[in-house]
Amino acid sequence: MTSGTSSEGPLVWNVVGLLSDDPGADRLHDVSDVTIGLGDDLSLAEPIAGHVRLLRTNRGVLASADLRTALRLECSRCLREVIFPVDIRLQEEFLPALDLSTGRPLPTDDEPDVARLTDHHELDLETPVREGIQLSEPIAPLCRRDCLGLCVVCGERLDEGVHDHPDDDIDPRLEALRAFRPG
Repeated sequence: MTSGTSSEGPLVWNVVGLLSDDPGADRLHDVSDVTIGLGDDLSLAEPIAGHVRLLRTNRGVLASADLRTALRLECSRCLREVIFPVDIRLQEEFLPALDLSTGRPLPTDDEPDVARLTDHHELDLETPVREGIQLSEPIAPLCRRDCLGLCVVCGERLDEGVHDHPDDDIDPRLEALRAFRPG
């Protein structure tokens, strides 16, 4: 087992040496201080960190990643900033695009949806990691479970200060509801 870094990017590894080894050979890589773009609506609150294991299979390379980061989000009730921790566990096999000994392209028609190594025998995890983070985004993030949200009258946070507002004239048809208090 060896540790290494990439010359192409933080989540890219050249695996030509691993492809030359027998099935079962592996390489371990530490990942730290990695940032990637997530699109216009998401941003990282912490860099990506963790470990990646690259295992030589009889067909290619199996990438197993155990990574963590955090997303910077907004509470869906009170609009406060929320830091949402994300754990990403990936396992995906990458097959060569070129024959290692001849350099000729390998057929891909049989398995068009399988992840492939680049033409330079590099394994690129950026897209699967990005998709894993994007899929981890909660639909309605909350700063805390009991968040009260915003006052419908003044727009202030309900957990900050008093929210007694004067009663305006009410539609006579709704006058009976003025005294209603949920139980």
